[in-house]
Amino acid sequence: MFLFSMLLFFVLTCFCAWLLLFPAVRELVMQSIGALGGRIGCRLRGGYRQGVQQAAGLGREAGGGARRTLSFLRRRYPLLLAALVLVTVPPLLALMLSGRGMLSGYDNDTHAINDQIAGLLQGEQLAAPPAPPPLVFTTAEVTLVRPMLDSANRNWQLLDPAYAQRLLLVFRMMKERHGYDMAILEGYRSPERQNALAAAGPSVTNAKAFQSYHQFGLAADCAFLRDGKLVISEKDPWAMRGYQLYGAAAEAAGLTWGGRWTMMDFGHTELRVPNTVKK
Repeated sequence: MFLFSMLLFFVLTCFCAWLLLFPAVRELVMQSIGALGGRIGCRLRGGYRQGVQQAAGLGREAGGGARRTLSFLRRRYPLLLAALVLVTVPPLLALMLSGRGMLSGYDNDTHAINDQIAGLLQGEQLAAPPAPPPLVFTTAEVTLVRPMLDSANRNWQLLDPAYAQRLLLVFRMMKERHGYDMAILEGYRSPERQNALAAAGPSVTNAKAFQSYHQFGLAADCAFLRDGKLVISEKDPWAMRGYQLYGAAAEAAGLTWGGRWTMMDFGHTELRVPNTVKK
């Protein structure tokens, strides 16, 4: 019975989709209904008496059809109930699930740590590198890409220790394996600054206060240093290759890389901790 119900639901769904997606099919159905109506009309116009008789016959047939329909419904109510469940339960389930916070999956989307990197994290405590001169972050090239960077916080001490150690390990890997020097553009971000960035538009960020891991010291935006200058733009082939290597190293360290997002943020990484960000 259940399999038959599923088959009936599938056939009805396909038929409805067929009608909705193919205008020619709808036109053919309408033409068939029109032709059937025309034939019935011609027969009715054949004579009043004959028409009355046919009308009476149609009435009896309609009454008989209604009785047969009711009888069928009484006999097949389990089938109809199963079909109703199949039609209503999936949308209701989707509606119930949609009631959860949009960022619930975002919270739990963590990456497994590479075994070799996990071993490195159990070793020495890495120290933060010397901070580049402040002028590095306020050049015309940098301001063009990140106009509000001059007021960003780059203090490693305000980052969560577990996240900071992973990020420092990624920095070391980028230097020793690939020859890239890196620097933090922004680490911890106050709720007030987060709201200010969100007010600047979706091209900057969609997250408001406490909807970003920056507020918890679990995220940072980073870029590359080349010849003492900060290189941010992914239009630079050298920087773009660095971002790809950086994303791979970050994910191997169990971090989430913004380069895989729909609104790609190549320099962003974060350590996702369940039930941290605001839903």
